[in-house]
Amino acid sequence: MAQRAGDRLRQAEDSRRAERHEWACFAAHQAAEKAVKALHLHRHQEAWGHGIARLLRQLPPEVPVPDDLVEKGRVLDGFSVPPRDPNSYPEGAPFEHFGPIHSDQAIRYAREILQFVRTRMA
Repeated sequence: MAQRAGDRLRQAEDSRRAERHEWACFAAHQAAEKAVKALHLHRHQEAWGHGIARLLRQLPPEVPVPDDLVEKGRVLDGFSVPPRDPNSYPEGAPFEHFGPIHSDQAIRYAREILQFVRTRMA
């Protein structure tokens, strides 16, 4: 699953370069979610749901998670549904609501979460 997280991060970066910012945000969320779930599995725990912040908080006490990383997970959680759901906004398609600032932030936060997971799984 950790490898799939890296694949999703590369997809986010590719989408960012192609200016498909809504997909970059969604792929960044997916990357971080898969990474945190991989860490849970590495710790022999089950992990359910899609909320990155919650998944980070559910890690065992011997895997302390910095508060700012949980907050970054909360930001990424906002990119789970709206980028791909045409009914997320009162008007306009999802691509009209996401731009380079969003995708840059999403990719940066996902990269930080992946790095956190990699160091805890090493």
